[in-house]
Amino acid sequence: MNKVKRVFTPCCAIFALGFVILAIIGGMWYVRRVRPQPTQKMLYQGVEYIRDIRSSPRRMVIHVIKIDLRAEGIRLLVTPGNPEEELPLKARTTSQFLNNFDLQIAINGDGFEPWHSRTFLDYYPHVGDRVAPIGFAASEEITYSQDTDKEPTLYLAINNGARFNAPTSKIYNAISGNLMLLNKGEPIAGLEGSPEPRTAVALDRANRYLIFVVVDGRQPGYSEGATLLELAEIIAYHGGWTAMNLDGGGSSTMVVEGALGADVLNSPINNRIPGRERPVGNHLGVYARLLK
Repeated sequence: MNKVKRVFTPCCAIFALGFVILAIIGGMWYVRRVRPQPTQKMLYQGVEYIRDIRSSPRRMVIHVIKIDLRAEGIRLLVTPGNPEEELPLKARTTSQFLNNFDLQIAINGDGFEPWHSRTFLDYYPHVGDRVAPIGFAASEEITYSQDTDKEPTLYLAINNGARFNAPTSKIYNAISGNLMLLNKGEPIAGLEGSPEPRTAVALDRANRYLIFVVVDGRQPGYSEGATLLELAEIIAYHGGWTAMNLDGGGSSTMVVEGALGADVLNSPINNRIPGRERPVGNHLGVYARLLK
């Protein structure tokens, strides 16, 4: 049998060397990224953004948005779903949600199924794949997911009245989480968990301010994440009185409207790739007016 002789051409050598150099540069960037500076500014009428940078007990980049529910022009939206479908949602990234509905602010919502993430190529859902949220969910008076496991829920009325676990009026928007984090400004007993990327939603003592919190994680040297107890303490520090944990890990994403579409404020970490957004089930979005 004739043997095929493989020729390693100079072009192959150059390609291989280039790949190695890119891998080295990428690795150095991954562990030596420059962290952003702390900031505090108004984004829209009644909407404030805070970037909280911490080095103890580990490196954390924390993103906080405070929304005055009484401010002119504020309106809330949970991702619409189809109650006639067994899997009522089509997965999309948080940026796509913001762009699709012309929102000004959005975060990822609660957990969903089916889901898996084994490798860069082997994961579910892709954009457009059908999923179901875990817990009660409603969008503009249409309930598309029932609560079967007594998950905590944030209810948002048409007049922006907001409350955890008990609607203030007819159900309008609702989104669930997997556990409560704060009660009367104090962390819930028994909070555990390793440092991870986190997303949470909270209300202040008067239920006037809706607070979004996202903590970046799984990015050594940049931001390593927060435990559930640390997340509760972070929320309390920023004025939260009651708070609920949303889907975290590779789902954690916070976006705002930019000149050319969605601007991602945090650093998502999907498939171990910093900046890569994960398609998720539902989201929580905000319409707001420009600053005067």
